[in-house]
Amino acid sequence: MNIDVLCLRPEADFQRVGALPPEPLKVVYRTASDPDVADLMKQARALVIPAVGPKLPAALFENASVKFVQVTGAGLDRLDLPFLKQRGIGVANVPGGSNEAVAEYAVTAATVLLRGFLWADAEIRKGNYREFRARMITDNLQGLDGLTVGIIGFGVTGVAVASAFQKRGCLIFYHDPAPRDPRTAEAVGAKSCSLEDLFQLADVVTLHVPLLPQTTGMIGRRELAMMKPGAILIQGSRGGVVDEAALVEALQSGQLGGAAVDVYSTEPPAADNPLFALKGEAAHRILFTPHIAGVTRQSTAYLFRAAWRNIERVFSGKEPPRDVVT
Repeated sequence: MNIDVLCLRPEADFQRVGALPPEPLKVVYRTASDPDVADLMKQARALVIPAVGPKLPAALFENASVKFVQVTGAGLDRLDLPFLKQRGIGVANVPGGSNEAVAEYAVTAATVLLRGFLWADAEIRKGNYREFRARMITDNLQGLDGLTVGIIGFGVTGVAVASAFQKRGCLIFYHDPAPRDPRTAEAVGAKSCSLEDLFQLADVVTLHVPLLPQTTGMIGRRELAMMKPGAILIQGSRGGVVDEAALVEALQSGQLGGAAVDVYSTEPPAADNPLFALKGEAAHRILFTPHIAGVTRQSTAYLFRAAWRNIERVFSGKEPPRDVVT
């Protein structure tokens, strides 16, 4: 078989949003677990992979003809980048394509949690309409206007999230050890601060950092204890950034007002994940979603089209691929 591209996601994904590869390219679609993937790696010149999924073994690239890997998203933690660089295999991603979807998710999740919509839904289904409505009014639940939002990670996604909250009347603080151009922060009214100050100031803390050695477990018991009582945590970055057992304790104790969890230490999350063992009121103050913060029809179409355009650049040789990371 003579192929140009091995793609490790279903063709149906691309068909669904009208983002198929350019006609001249010969593309074979497989899943990472298919038995002939290793053989196809010895025939293809390029590999296309989704950003989400298990890490690809380095052995897959040994004796492979693949010289370029295109990720259809921003995340790179599935790849051993130093190994690929050593072997002269280029890697590119599509940064920023999901920014607006992630921003929409963060604002929506914060609103759902602050105003107790999930809890209200459960109580109404149990026949407790009158009682729970009275409780919601007594609790004096707040909306976003006038709240302080702390953003951890102020790259292109963090900036989009800041803009979305700022448009809803929020005061924005951010923490990033390697921040972008400060003029970008000024444009959305965001102020830099230390991590400790951010935790103490914010009514909503939202995470937008990659999974790196320095970010693994960065939100643990100490950090959660510093958050304002009743504050909301939005975990839409990468599983492993938040200590899930510590998050359970913070929710169960009432220290946190709620949490939205879109990513998990292992995916799919195991049945014994401590987050699923929350009891009582704490169980009503957590929102679970299946790693879809950045997934909308619009964002998916953008990511796929950008990925195929980059592959086209690789094969045409008329211009270099964009967003190359190795």
